[in-house]
Amino acid sequence: MEAARDDGEAAARGSGALTAGLSDARLVARCREGDDDAWRELVERFSRYVYAIAIQAFRLPEYDAEDVFQEVFARVYERLNTLRADDAIRPWIAQLTRRVCIDRLRSGGREQPAEEELQEIADEDVLTQLEEAFDVHEALAELPEHCQEILDRFFARDESYRAIGDALELPAGTIASRISRCLVKLKDVYEGRNEPGAPSSEQVT
Repeated sequence: MEAARDDGEAAARGSGALTAGLSDARLVARCREGDDDAWRELVERFSRYVYAIAIQAFRLPEYDAEDVFQEVFARVYERLNTLRADDAIRPWIAQLTRRVCIDRLRSGGREQPAEEELQEIADEDVLTQLEEAFDVHEALAELPEHCQEILDRFFARDESYRAIGDALELPAGTIASRISRCLVKLKDVYEGRNEPGAPSSEQVT
């Protein structure tokens, strides 16, 4: 029985790894087919994005952000078939999150802002920054592992060239050129992901 459980856990991890490598559009297609692993990956992939919009752009407290999270993914589950373009899942989820955040601000006996004030209540600069950060994160995930590590160490962990060289067993003098080459790759992937595409015409309610 123990071996059977281990095999089952390994299979689950393997399925998760397969869905984690899917594009947004392919992931949505798998969700439409009823793939439970794809649904779990969809929630995992966009959960931090939803929380960030609620907390950073709309300044909701954590308990409200948790309710927003639950409501957004319930709507995603119920209304995924209304999404006309599978690769538009992220802007669609962003629209859903904004709508649910506005609904949350209207509830709970709070002072009711006018409709035009509600439309402006989110910090648009923060929303733009979140979009850009999410784009960069996705682009970084497409780079070779050595580029992911060296860029993470330099930019996220703020490690020195010497510390990076020691950790990766590379001469400190080569770190700058490695970072430069990896940044070029990141730029190419980032720009490729953000070429103009067909806008989504879904109406969020």
